[in-house]
Amino acid sequence: MRDVADPSDLLDWYDHNARALPWRVGPRARADGVRPDPYRVWLSEIMLQQTTVAAVKSYYEVFTARWPTVSDLAAARDEDVMAAWAGLGYYARARNLLKCARVVAEEHGGVFPADLDALRALPGVGPYTAAAVGAIAFDLPATVVDGNVERVMSRLHDEHTPLPAAKPILTGYAEALTPDGRTGDYAQAVMDLGATICSPRNPACGLCPWRRACAAWEAGTQAELPKKTPKKRKPTRLGIVYLARRVDGAWLLERRPDRGLLGGMLGWPGSEWGEAPQEAPPIRAEWKEVAGEARHTFTHFHLRLKVMTALVPMERQPDVGDFVEQAEFSPADLPTVMRKAFDLARG
Repeated sequence: MRDVADPSDLLDWYDHNARALPWRVGPRARADGVRPDPYRVWLSEIMLQQTTVAAVKSYYEVFTARWPTVSDLAAARDEDVMAAWAGLGYYARARNLLKCARVVAEEHGGVFPADLDALRALPGVGPYTAAAVGAIAFDLPATVVDGNVERVMSRLHDEHTPLPAAKPILTGYAEALTPDGRTGDYAQAVMDLGATICSPRNPACGLCPWRRACAAWEAGTQAELPKKTPKKRKPTRLGIVYLARRVDGAWLLERRPDRGLLGGMLGWPGSEWGEAPQEAPPIRAEWKEVAGEARHTFTHFHLRLKVMTALVPMERQPDVGDFVEQAEFSPADLPTVMRKAFDLARG
């Protein structure tokens, strides 16, 4: 007969196997009374959306060194935050990061509210992030469900309903297991289990504290789960970007509108992205096409950019964008797709 999953078994495992993460207060420190900083929990959760732990670590360290408190971040210049975020992707998160920091600083005295409804009311904080901050930072009775938790729950219950339709079912399973105490440690324990043991491929079932309670392990179906509805094929869009350099070394850049893809980010002027992009040079010049294409994949489509370059005289003024002096220009401040175009142009 299969065992019943016991949260205390998972917490015992977590106490000895918790990952050391820069934003985490580990179980030993927590048992000694060290409390997580809600600002750092929130910052890490926003950064981790659609991104891996490995990709986030260096960004997190830069942000917390430069803006160690939410009030520091709230006082930062938009362009500085957007530049620091460059390369992490999903740039709406960076805009909402600033909006949220300013609401916390101005309306909550620089202190994150220890209330789930108040957390959900903050800009850019949805149900998942509110639950994660509430549980991890304040030990509120909240159930945290990310991709790791969904995978653990689907296997634990041998649930074959495909995602995303299975989300409410898996959330219900997770809620039923969430204990009354140590909710922050428990939330992180399930995520760690999914990240390290109950992994997408080749799960290490022999090391799992819930193995004997796992219906998929008993049925031998763990490698098949979670089921997912097949994704639609991504379309390909085409575009043109124009890299104009002035004779003194300054580069012509424009800041994209706040709304839309790459919103608020600096980038090269260019055409609309579509099936047949129209030429849209930002300044009169002798444009030369660079061999090759800058290619990038976004969530919903692939992008292929033709890259045009030109050297322009000092006195010529652009129709779009502004020149940024060479000393103030850093390719690292550009979003990844724009940096790819720069790298292609520079050879």
